[in-house]
Amino acid sequence: MAPDAWHDVRRTARRTLTVLGLVLAGALGLLLIYATRRILVWILVAVFFAVALNPAVDWLQKHVPRCRRWLATLVVFLAVFALLGGLGALFVVPLAQQGARIADELPRFVEQVQSGDGPVGRLAERYHIVEQVRANVEPLRGHVTELGGPTVAIARGAAITVAAIVTIFVLSYLMVLQAPKVTGGLLGLLPEHRARRARRLGHECARTITGYLTGNLLISVIAGTATFIVLTVLGVPFAPLIALFVGITDLIPLVGATIGAVVAVLAGFTQSVTVGIVLIVFFVVYQQVENHLLQPVIFARTVKLNPLTVLISILVGVELAGIAGALLAIPVAAMIQIIVRDLWAVHRARRIAAAGDAGPAPDG
Repeated sequence: MAPDAWHDVRRTARRTLTVLGLVLAGALGLLLIYATRRILVWILVAVFFAVALNPAVDWLQKHVPRCRRWLATLVVFLAVFALLGGLGALFVVPLAQQGARIADELPRFVEQVQSGDGPVGRLAERYHIVEQVRANVEPLRGHVTELGGPTVAIARGAAITVAAIVTIFVLSYLMVLQAPKVTGGLLGLLPEHRARRARRLGHECARTITGYLTGNLLISVIAGTATFIVLTVLGVPFAPLIALFVGITDLIPLVGATIGAVVAVLAGFTQSVTVGIVLIVFFVVYQQVENHLLQPVIFARTVKLNPLTVLISILVGVELAGIAGALLAIPVAAMIQIIVRDLWAVHRARRIAAAGDAGPAPDG
């Protein structure tokens, strides 16, 4: 075989092996991502919280004399824990009080159901709830005996949730603590002009995450407040607890508002059928107002995304990573928008510069 032909064969074989190696590496990478998808979601959520809390740590370091990084990080995270503990107390304390009240009133509710008196009894009598329960006693007992498997699954899910929360907080704490060293080391690998550009994009993405958190909290406060006012006017019991539950669940995109509305409407039907119907109408109207007025106006100012992009990003996030994906969808979409706009601006500037260097086209 001629030397040139042998050289061509070797070059073709090398290219083939390179392509096969790249395909194999890509397949292994995708398999690794799929196998560790839960951990990767935890890391993304930790990055989300770290980016949101890092400005507060930087502010403490800048405005408090002799405040070291570890102390500022500790203070900020303790403040976050105190805030979460306060929200938990706002929910748990009324829950315990209202739970004791429900336990005290449970015999009266049972008596109303059996006698058909009161709003609960009339509702049970209208829909023949007592007769249906009596007719399905044996199947219900069979279902109860089969709850062992789901109970284990629920306990396992609760344990995984606790592990996820602890892991996310530890990761976010370490990320905030080591943020200057990590970002400084990464930016030090880039040329000066690229480092300035990366730093600017990072600041814009951080503002986007902070704006998303602020906007989401504001919308949840509005939902909880409106629910509390309506429940109080209608005389629904446990109005503060239900309103707080609606406000917390409203933080979850797509399904959160529906979960809170279902609980509130069920509480309304225990008062009367009219109250339940009024609450259904209220939540349908409020959801339209929130989706088409509050979210576009608030997120347009805090995240700068149009409503269509918000909806599409949430749907894609839910499909990819469930509730965590829904929570991360809007800020991720906003960051992608920031990066794409920056790339387009750089590309346009280069085209304009190239056209200027070429000079005007010669005549004829």
